[in-house]
Amino acid sequence: MTTYTLDDLCSMLTSPDPVVRDETAYAQLWERIGAGEADGRLRAVGDRQAGQLAHPEIQARTFAPLILVAVLLRDEVIGELDAATVNEWRSAFADWYPHEKDLRGYDAKLGWLHAVAHGADAVEAFGRSRHLGRTELSELLEVVSARLTAPTGYLFAHGEDDRVSSAVTAVLLREELTAQDVAQWLASIEAALKAMEPGPFPAAKSNTIRTLNSLYVACHRGVRLYGRPGQDRPAAKPPHEAAILDGLAGCLRTANRYLG
Repeated sequence: MTTYTLDDLCSMLTSPDPVVRDETAYAQLWERIGAGEADGRLRAVGDRQAGQLAHPEIQARTFAPLILVAVLLRDEVIGELDAATVNEWRSAFADWYPHEKDLRGYDAKLGWLHAVAHGADAVEAFGRSRHLGRTELSELLEVVSARLTAPTGYLFAHGEDDRVSSAVTAVLLREELTAQDVAQWLASIEAALKAMEPGPFPAAKSNTIRTLNSLYVACHRGVRLYGRPGQDRPAAKPPHEAAILDGLAGCLRTANRYLG
């Protein structure tokens, strides 16, 4: 079996071959970063992936967030990164995620691409970081709403709505966010939905409504934050559940006026 360096694997992560990119590079990077092999180099690995968010090839852009997740989760354990670094990556992510045009979940040749879902995983990882406070968390939520409401011809078909809702719920678990912060964020989504043209639902409206339906359930039932296998945390519910559910209901009534 070939032994690859971390640098080798980071290069392989851009490959159009899904066996090389997904089954080898991603799988090994996730395992080895989690095991501590990148300790002392987390910034270098993360910097490289943040740069890949501007890569010309779609598979490189959509797999970079997954390795940022691995780096951020490792930082939860060892506390290696500083706030400036994490927020530089968050800025690069914000420049990419709402503006990505190729939202295909799966391609017959390239394999999994899954920009929306992979980006959602990064939203959760950023949202869990100790380096994000109230302002940064609010900005992260705005990135999500911009992604959901951006015009697109792609209708979520591979579980993207549930991945996004789980990630958002993880952000909403943060006690730094106030009920007013959340209400304002949801009001902005409601306004965006109302501003969409009447008649047949555009894909962005359908995607947003489906995600908000999933978010309603996730906030009411709670979510388990992901981690390494066997280490997922108990389900938790956001501190402002009632305000969140009220705001979500207002959004959902834009598509279903019979909702109570």
